Amino acid sequence: MPEQATTNPILRRQFLGNVLSGAVAGAAMAGIEVTQPRPLLAQTPLTPDAALRELMAGNERFDNNQLTSVEHDLRILKESTVEKQQPFAAVLACADSRVPVELVFDQTIGHIFVTRVAGNIVAPEIIASLEYAVAVLGVKVLLVLGHTGCGAVKAAMKADDVPGQISALYPYIQPSVEHSGGDFGKAISNKARLQANLLRTSSTVVRDALKAATVRVESGVYDLATGRVTLHEAHL
Repeated sequence: MPEQATTNPILRRQFLGNVLSGAVAGAAMAGIEVTQPRPLLAQTPLTPDAALRELMAGNERFDNNQLTSVEHDLRILKESTVEKQQPFAAVLACADSRVPVELVFDQTIGHIFVTRVAGNIVAPEIIASLEYAVAVLGVKVLLVLGHTGCGAVKAAMKADDVPGQISALYPYIQPSVEHSGGDFGKAISNKARLQANLLRTSSTVVRDALKAATVRVESGVYDLATGRVTLHEAHL
């Protein structure tokens, strides 16, 4: 690559585009099937329905071990997001290290606004963060993501004494436990549904966006064993 194109991000994009075009044309002449890189959705306006579909399509790629986000030029992505961010979705996930949100949905820098807290609970700070995502960043879908084997739910079901402030999570989780009939999986699913409903009803910013049909609020559960996200029945 010429030195000038290496240091100038605009020339770098043009140079990479020319190289890619030439490679695609050459492959086509040789009769080789070529898959074009997916567009960078972080800078593309999407409808709420399309944003949810993109998340789930990314999870399908993750589940099939066909990630495309790793193909993006990370240097260009970093350069284009230094001054601003325009994610198309926000995800409220558990702090659990086994739930790597960007990987789960096959997204990369600037694509998803992620908030994480043990138990994926809707605490005031989480509401404030997601309100920022809706009102300022313009995300099109908010997804509350529970996961199988959630330690926070398990602890709340046992209600054992715990050190420090861990028990502060319990009040957010107990209503889901009480309606689970002692079923661990049902408690996890209930919690994601309940937290999503709290977002819909307790935030004026989210409520107004829902009325204007500029955002969707959904919930689902990530299966640690399979890598698959299962959405709950869509809330329209």
